[in-house]
Amino acid sequence: MPVTPEQEAEIAELRATPRQTLRAVSEGMEKHLYEVKPVLDHGFVRVIDYMGDDAAICQAARVSYGKGTKSVQNDAGLIRYLMRHWHSTPFEMCEIKLHVKLPVFVARQWIRHRTANVNEYSARYSIMDREFYIPEPEVLAAQSVVNNQGRGEVLQGEEAARVLEYLKTDAARAYDHYEEMISQDGQQGLARELARMNLPANIYTQWYWKVDLHNLFHFLRLRADSHAQYEIRVYADEICKVVADWVPAAYQAFEDYRMGGANLSGKALECIRQMLKGEEVTQESSGMSAGEWREFQSVLNG
Repeated sequence: MPVTPEQEAEIAELRATPRQTLRAVSEGMEKHLYEVKPVLDHGFVRVIDYMGDDAAICQAARVSYGKGTKSVQNDAGLIRYLMRHWHSTPFEMCEIKLHVKLPVFVARQWIRHRTANVNEYSARYSIMDREFYIPEPEVLAAQSVVNNQGRGEVLQGEEAARVLEYLKTDAARAYDHYEEMISQDGQQGLARELARMNLPANIYTQWYWKVDLHNLFHFLRLRADSHAQYEIRVYADEICKVVADWVPAAYQAFEDYRMGGANLSGKALECIRQMLKGEEVTQESSGMSAGEWREFQSVLNG
């Protein structure tokens, strides 16, 4: 199950006892506080706390730039200016704290983003739950033949059934042995910190993850991208929905300039200038490598 009965009771209690505050409040975020957003088969994301809103970003920017922002007519315009010109510090004035339940192999990808504060469930002190991520058949795919980091065609028929059976039985067997090793039923039992080494990478863990908005946007730009691994992308997609309600102006600018935009090299810009003049441009004349040229063509063709 995504949440335990104890967690459900805690969530209900927290949402039933609102408190008065003088701090900045985002009405869009308030509706998400503590609520569970299911992800994958047993995972979830939920907002535990947050700080700041769109106005906090502008407040910080105007302190920093002073008269330099007088030409900006409104907060949304200022935020778009900041995003467009890569002024990151004002976005760091907003923070979010998430409670995330996720498979261990997804957590190992996620933790590569080292700009957050993390506190994870400890298998040294506690016993891991018997919950494993088992993919839906439609996301079971073969290795891509063109991308070493990606997936190819979806497995079909007997091949898909064979792989699913391996995933289920191997996870169950590993957990059975884990339980037996730490058992106290008439035996000494192995220390939990050692027994955990036998657990599979698809077992679920949990953590609290606190990050500022600038670094969250960096995380989302990479992990909500269509090329990201499916199992981490679905978490990023849920977080995107929350952020869009929390800081709508900032999220709109992020979508336009980071998710929907493209970074072009000097050579690529020169090629575009030549194309606008009606000149023919080829990979050979562009000065780009074959890989750069393919990526450039992908940007132009959408």
